[in-house]
Amino acid sequence: MSDLLIISGAPSHSAPIGVVVSFVEEQLRAAGHRVSLLDVRSLPTLSLLTEDLRDPEISDAVRSVLSADGVVVASPVYRAAYSGLVKALLDLLPKKALRGRAVLPLATGGSQGFLVAMDYALHPLLAAKGADQVVRGEFVLDQNVNTPGAAAALEAAADRFTAALTPRLRKVS
Repeated sequence: MSDLLIISGAPSHSAPIGVVVSFVEEQLRAAGHRVSLLDVRSLPTLSLLTEDLRDPEISDAVRSVLSADGVVVASPVYRAAYSGLVKALLDLLPKKALRGRAVLPLATGGSQGFLVAMDYALHPLLAAKGADQVVRGEFVLDQNVNTPGAAAALEAAADRFTAALTPRLRKVS
């Protein structure tokens, strides 16, 4: 069993990315992992945007990332870019904070054209934070979030993520 963290940039639980986060969280828990959810929208915005690591909620959020065995980064895509709040949180992390951890990027957006945000925006941001085990993530169109196809793709992504965890962290079968 491993300790996993989901960083959610969802504006609400009912937003498309919020639905994706809930589904993946359920899949990871069903696989026997301990899963924590970090909603960046719940962090104090001024402290987050001013990088105030003295704020207890901000320092706790950073500690949560640093102590996780694996991290899921979930963001809506707006105009081919990830959530600014997700970026603000990731910017607070030390340069190699994600090294040695499996990282699963997830995104939703209103058009297939926003898929480029995964490869040209989110992946470079994760790499800048030392992510060396980025699992192939999923981009789900907003209108497809509640479809069987999206569920199957997200389940497969959760399985890839679990398989990418170091052997000592994988669930014992």
